[in-house]
Amino acid sequence: MGVLLRNPKLWIFGVCLLPLVRLIVLAGSGGLGANPIEFITRSTGTWTLVGLLLTLSITPLRRLSGRAEFIRYRRMLGLFSFFYACLHFTTYIWLDQFFDPAAIAKDIVKRPFITLGFSAFVLLVPLAATSTHAMMRRLGRRWQQLHRLIYPIALLGVIHYLWLVKKDMTEPLIYGGVLMLLLVVRLPWGVSLLQAARSRFALA
Repeated sequence: MGVLLRNPKLWIFGVCLLPLVRLIVLAGSGGLGANPIEFITRSTGTWTLVGLLLTLSITPLRRLSGRAEFIRYRRMLGLFSFFYACLHFTTYIWLDQFFDPAAIAKDIVKRPFITLGFSAFVLLVPLAATSTHAMMRRLGRRWQQLHRLIYPIALLGVIHYLWLVKKDMTEPLIYGGVLMLLLVVRLPWGVSLLQAARSRFALA
């Protein structure tokens, strides 16, 4: 337990695995509902989006708190987002489309929300592939430019969810609002607001 408390990465890793453990437990107990494939697809898609938003929240949290160590957890959160995106995509092409390339291609063209989700996944692949320190050194400035793709990826993810939902749009709109906030605080005046808030906290 002492090692766990001294290494936040360990418990963050464990927390990030909880959605997968939950799915496994529910699958084993018959708790996935009347449509298990839809349940798994929705769950993995939701945690992909949550992971993206958590990854984007690291920089504002660092600026607000002044604690540079938050950056250490950004890569892990980003990779877990990609992990759940892979599960989401695998569920779709395996359990939903049975690895039928023609059906998948037709679905991507026919249904716009599938097109957006597929595009977001494709853009995530190079980010995951270049997440190592070695790739950061090799790419130099280009690494940062490449990883700015996380902004349109997150936006595509929110729109993908919004277009998927047919009735109650409350949840995707909440995610959209969080994304907009995380993008706004990256603007010059947003950064100034964070710095002012940090100063007030320090004085308090």
